[in-house]
Formats: sequence, structure tokens, C-alpha cells
Amino acid sequence: MMPRHVCAGPVMLDLFHRDGKFDGKWLGLHPREFELLWRLAESPRQRLSRKRLLAEVWRLDHDPLTNRVEVHVARLRAKLRTFGLTWLVATHPAGGYLLDAEAGAMMGECESVPQQSLDSNHRIGNDMQTFSITGEPDAIPLE
Repeated sequence: MMPRHVCAGPVMLDLFHRDGKFDGKWLGLHPREFELLWRLAESPRQRLSRKRLLAEVWRLDHDPLTNRVEVHVARLRAKLRTFGLTWLVATHPAGGYLLDAEAGAMMGECESVPQQSLDSNHRIGNDMQTFSITGEPDAIPLE
């Protein structure tokens, strides 16, 4: 089962919303930026080469000779900059990128979230409500 939440340093990534949250605020990530940060968070402090990111995030088995990885990393860093988190995605001296979670340890952990997978079903309450066109709830007991 795939987890719903993954921590990327102090950022909590939510697979359902496909966005990251820091200090109670959503980052507003583009789907590809989210996938890139999620992939980096799966292996923090591990260098992922440009070729590997193209294969695992873009699902390309060849290099299209574009700078799409660099552009998306720059866009991701710009969004992280708004929250003072530019240090989170680091460029490795040998090439490629990594999630710099060690620097993140100084900033604290990501928000505590209950661990649940996407296919977990949770029932809230003992009855179901439907809403009429006017917006008033019509209680329908569950039997």
C-alpha cells in the first residue's frame, strides 16, 4: 500500500491533494513539481541523477535533450523560497539533485499526521446525511 503522507523535511506531502503543506499552508505545487518532491522525499540525502529523475518522474527512457528537469527544480525552489525552504532541494556536486533533510533537521519535523493509506476507508458517525437543493440536510438513518 502506498502511504498518503510523506515528509520532505518540514514539508508534509499529501498524495490525495497532490500538494505539500508547511506551517499549515499549502505550497500550491504543479503536479510534476509534486511528483519531483515526492520522489526526492522517498530517498532523502540520496543523489538522484537527471537521467533517473527523467525515468522515474517523467517516465522517459531517453533524454529528450531539454532542460525540463532543471526548469521544474527551479520552479519548485521558487515555491519553496516563499516559505524560506530553498535549502530543501540541493544540487549535488556530481550532478543530479537530492532532498537535504539534514539541513531540515534544524527546521523541525513535518506536521504530525495519522498514518493511513489511500485505500483506507473510515466511517464517521453512525448515520448518513444527504443535502437537498436548498442546502438543508435531510438525515437518512443508516440501516
